[in-house]
Amino acid sequence: MNILTEKFNTPYHSAPFNSIKNEDYLPAFKELIQTSEEEINAIVNNSEEPTFENVIEVLAYSGEQLDAVSNIFFNLNSAETSDELQQIAQDVSPILTEYSSKVSQNEALFSKIKKVYDEKEKYNLNEEQQMLLNETYKGFVRSGALLNEEDKEKLKKISMDLSLKSLQFGQNVLASTNNYFKHIINKNDLAGIPEAIIEQYAEEAKERELEGWVITLQYPSYLPLMTYAENRELRKEIALANGKKSFDGGEFDNQNLIKELLQLKQQKAELLGYSTYADYVLEERMAKSPTKVLDFLNELLTKAKPYAEKEIEELKSLAKADGIDEIQGYDHAYYAEKLRKAKYDLNDEELKPYFPLDQVQEAVFGLAKRLFGLTFEERNDIPKYHEDVKVYEVKEIQAGNQQPATNNKALLYVDYFPRKGKRAGAWMTSYKNQYKKDGENSRPHISIVCNFSKPTKDTPSLLTFQEVTTLFHEFGHALHGMLANTQYPTLSGTSVKWDFVELPSQFLENFCYEPEFLKTFAKHYKTGEILPDEKIEKIALSKNFMEGYQTMRQLGFGILDMNFHTKVGELEGKSVKEFEDGYTKATQLYPANPETAMSPSFSHIFQGGYSAGYYSYKWAEVLDADAFQYFKENGIFNPEIAAKYKVLLSSGGTKDPMELYKNFRGSEPKVESLLKRAFG
Repeated sequence: MNILTEKFNTPYHSAPFNSIKNEDYLPAFKELIQTSEEEINAIVNNSEEPTFENVIEVLAYSGEQLDAVSNIFFNLNSAETSDELQQIAQDVSPILTEYSSKVSQNEALFSKIKKVYDEKEKYNLNEEQQMLLNETYKGFVRSGALLNEEDKEKLKKISMDLSLKSLQFGQNVLASTNNYFKHIINKNDLAGIPEAIIEQYAEEAKERELEGWVITLQYPSYLPLMTYAENRELRKEIALANGKKSFDGGEFDNQNLIKELLQLKQQKAELLGYSTYADYVLEERMAKSPTKVLDFLNELLTKAKPYAEKEIEELKSLAKADGIDEIQGYDHAYYAEKLRKAKYDLNDEELKPYFPLDQVQEAVFGLAKRLFGLTFEERNDIPKYHEDVKVYEVKEIQAGNQQPATNNKALLYVDYFPRKGKRAGAWMTSYKNQYKKDGENSRPHISIVCNFSKPTKDTPSLLTFQEVTTLFHEFGHALHGMLANTQYPTLSGTSVKWDFVELPSQFLENFCYEPEFLKTFAKHYKTGEILPDEKIEKIALSKNFMEGYQTMRQLGFGILDMNFHTKVGELEGKSVKEFEDGYTKATQLYPANPETAMSPSFSHIFQGGYSAGYYSYKWAEVLDADAFQYFKENGIFNPEIAAKYKVLLSSGGTKDPMELYKNFRGSEPKVESLLKRAFG
């Protein structure tokens, strides 16, 4: 018996991690694909007249076990991978892509969907049902259902190639990241770096059975070095190594892969009748067109650049005092930290003792209780995929009810520490979406994955303030998943327009800067002393520190992404580096380094789902600034506004996002809210 092909015999049918063997995956995928095909065939072979219920609804609920196993496998391939899992991914991705293409190009199935769609006026559909019908029909059309047989075959091959090449891109970045380390023998080279970080470097060396200290390109190792190391040559060396990830001409180089991926995306777009891949993507976004996106980004660029240039001038003055005539990109974090300390007397290492991970987690859990009535109880009987992972059962207190919550709202997995098999960064994902079926509201299983510094034998995991905001960011996404309350799994939780998906995450970050809230949890892990008022005030004031620089950085990513996906023809006569430098020049605040390029490790757009969508971070900032302004005007814990916001979160993709936003706010979001927050 293969455990993955049966209904999971675990609490809330959670993923049975402790019973899964790697050899279970491939046979399970093959069997579950067959089962799902039988479900599709049952729809096709049904002799009754096609209706919304026997076609659209049945299709929406199909493939449940296949989805569950796919979620388990691909989430583990990001959070707990191995050579074996990566090989399985290479074997599994083509068969899943082939199955997906087979369904989306099933003419008999599509003819039934089209019949229901063409006759939708005769069904008395509610708003969510109409959305499901529209999204289902569009999904098939955008997957090639209206193409002729020859073009369908072309599209199928393109989709399979894209799947494998994007997977390879991510594996190359991970390998390139893991392959580098800097071994330090002389402690003097680490001057300026806080002792807690040096201890972390010593632990890394010990794990590698080396004397001294080891620095890696993992974020908790890389960033403190760039921020605090007085040794400029060391900063330069590590920055150079980071900038060369998958850009060194070696085994894990991604430059050719980028060109191949972009050509494939362009071919896909043209086959489906779009002039560029960005046009194809943006048809299904709030922004609608590349022109509108580039206008939006360029408007922000014009307004933000003077602020950014002024910030860099301040850093240049500091560097000049140290005898540096021309400041470089690898100097930025070091001098920005010096300036931040001078302006606000804020030092990450001084703040970290006030932000032990457990305390910050309790704070975000408490915020969810205060705003939305959620409670979190650790469960030790639910399987985990690694000993570092914790699982919480989420329950909900109904408004006005003082009794303890008893109803299961969600499961929440948290996985906070770096490992060799975990990709860098932080993300929220799900193992199971929420949906309603046969009178039951089946609740979601959500996961947050981060890369925070591990506790040592003497010290708990202490977060930088940036890491505090990262946890709140991912928890905002998690709330979107946990509060989901829709009929259909395909419209549930974060299944919304991509440029709307960052609203809940970025919105929650705002609370980290509110003195009223900070005072409830920023307490020294040894003494229990509350972070002093002047520090809290400075955190609030420092919110917009280097905002111009950060805005330019994000705009650079967004503009590059949009040009990659609208001007792929230009790449034929250029290197990836030349293309990147050309389209990011207007946003660059430091001299470009001929030895480094960001694109070959730009996983968001070449492995993740942000192709022609990176702008959505800034787009969503307008939404989150406007939404939080509404709270600020009426009290940051205002229960009536929180209740309206909860409706927005729980609605998932059942309504047009602008309609959802206007229902919450009473008006469309204003760019001025972001500019006011960022630059006063």
